[in-house]
Amino acid sequence: MPDVGEKAPEFNMPTDGGEDVSLDVLKGTPFVLYFYPKDSTPGCTTEAKDFTASIKEFDKLGVKVIGVSRDSLKKHANFREKQALEVILASDEDGTTCEAFGVWVEKNMYGRKYMGIERATFLIDDAGVIRNVWRKVKVKGHVEAVLEAAKAL
Repeated sequence: MPDVGEKAPEFNMPTDGGEDVSLDVLKGTPFVLYFYPKDSTPGCTTEAKDFTASIKEFDKLGVKVIGVSRDSLKKHANFREKQALEVILASDEDGTTCEAFGVWVEKNMYGRKYMGIERATFLIDDAGVIRNVWRKVKVKGHVEAVLEAAKAL
């Protein structure tokens, strides 16, 4: 599981905008990589809308914001359109990036155990080094905390 001060794991994912996003593509650009369980669910929608509401502030800092789930590009495109999202949505359908960042975990809901994405956010600097990690994220107030950390880069 990558941690603060370590180089971010390599990744390469398609986005709903038709481009690929990878550590190489983002080299020289600080970015937020936030992992969320599923498009169009209440917490994930709130988180994506909160990041969208602050996107201009992230842009002023030169920080890209990328949301990652295992949903398909088609689901991402529908999610973006329905919610008027302005963040980049990357599809990790095979789970490779989720595994690399240690967010594919066993979850427990109502006594039923299953594998899923732990809501987590990584702030990565322009050299590809992880500067902040938020695990088991609670959505309320989260974007503000990430924005404050981004200002300190």
